Amino acid sequence: MKARGFSFEPGARDGEARRGRLTTPHGVVETPAFMPVATYGAVRGLSGGDLRELGAQILLSNTYHLHERPGEDVIAELGGLHGFTDWSGPWLTDSGGFQVTSLGDRVRVDEDGVSFASTLDGRRHRLRPEDAVAIQERLGSDVAMVLDECLPLESRLEGAETLGDPGRARAAMERTLRWAARSRAARKREDQALFGIVQGGNRSELRRESADATAALGFDGYAHGGLGLGEAPDARVDLVRAAHAGLPAEAPRYLMGIGRPEDILAAVAAGVDLFDCVVPTRHARHGLLYTQHGLLPIKNSRFRGDPDPVDADCDCPACRAHSRAYLAHLVHSGEALGARLASLHNLRFYLRLMARAREAIAAGGLAGLVSEVARLADVRV
Repeated sequence: MKARGFSFEPGARDGEARRGRLTTPHGVVETPAFMPVATYGAVRGLSGGDLRELGAQILLSNTYHLHERPGEDVIAELGGLHGFTDWSGPWLTDSGGFQVTSLGDRVRVDEDGVSFASTLDGRRHRLRPEDAVAIQERLGSDVAMVLDECLPLESRLEGAETLGDPGRARAAMERTLRWAARSRAARKREDQALFGIVQGGNRSELRRESADATAALGFDGYAHGGLGLGEAPDARVDLVRAAHAGLPAEAPRYLMGIGRPEDILAAVAAGVDLFDCVVPTRHARHGLLYTQHGLLPIKNSRFRGDPDPVDADCDCPACRAHSRAYLAHLVHSGEALGARLASLHNLRFYLRLMARAREAIAAGGLAGLVSEVARLADVRV
C-alpha cells in the first residue's frame, strides 16, 4: 500500500545533496528540513503559532510518551494530533522503540515484540510491531515509523572500534527487517505514510544489506536508525552513504535523532532529507545559544550587563526585543520566559540554517556552508 496524498519530489542537486518537496495530507515540507521535537504533542514552552512564525514545517512527536499519557484513544477522539494540538501542519511520529529500550525498565525483547515496565507507574506493557502501527494510526500522524530493535546503549559503547558485538548488530538488523514486514502488513490507513528503518550498527555491509532488504519491502520513506550513539561523525556519514546505495532515490531519507548543526549539514551533503533532535531546545534550557559566530553560553557572567542581542542578524523574538543581559538574568533566575526565549532563538537558528542549506543546494554552493558551520563547531562566543 502506498500512502494517499503523500509524495516526494527530489529537485535540485549539489553532489549527493538534494533539495526536495515532501507533500503530505496536511501540508508541504521543503527539504532538507528539521523537525522540532514535540515529545508530548508540544515543543516545551512554545505554541503552534510560535513554531509557524519561526518557520517550522513539520513536527515530531513521541509514540511511547503519548501512549503512556494521555493515551492514543483520547487523542483519536479529539481529532488526532491535528485536532488535539494547535499544530495543524504535518506530523511525524516515531514508533517508540528507542524510548522503550532507553527509558523503560526491565526491558525484554523477543521475536514477537518488546516487554517493559512503565516509567510512570511500573505497570508492564507489551509493544509489538502491529501495536506500534495501530497506535500511530490512532494518533493520526502524516508519517509513522515501523518498530525497530534498538540495541541498548551499553552494547554500542563496548569499544570505539566495534561499538558492540557485530553478531548482536546483525541479529537486531534481521529482526528489524522481520518486524518491518509485519508492520507493513498491519497498516490500515491509506492517508498515513509508513517509513522503514535501516539498522546494522557501525557495519557498512550490514547497513547496505538492511537498506536493500527494507527497500525491497516497499515503504513510503526510509530512516537511518541506531546512529548518533558513539560513532565518529565521519564514520556516521560513511554508514549513511552505504545505506543510500540501497535505497530508492525517489523516496525521502530521514536521519533520526542527529542534532548538532555540523552533523546535520554533513548528512545533508550525503543526501539526507529530514532531521530531528532535542539539542536546540535542550541547549536553550541550559543557556547555550547558537549564533552565526559560535555557541554563546548566556549564563557566563560577562553577559550580565551586555546590551546587545544574542545575534544581531537573527530575527527571532528574543533577538528582536531583548538584550543578552536580560536573557542572562531570566535564565539565571530560572524564569520560564528565559527558557522560552532561548528555545525560540535556537529553533529559529536551526530552521534558518535549513533554509540556507536549501538555497545553497539550489545554487551549487553547499560545500561552503558545510565548511563554515564545521569551523564554528567548537567556537564559544
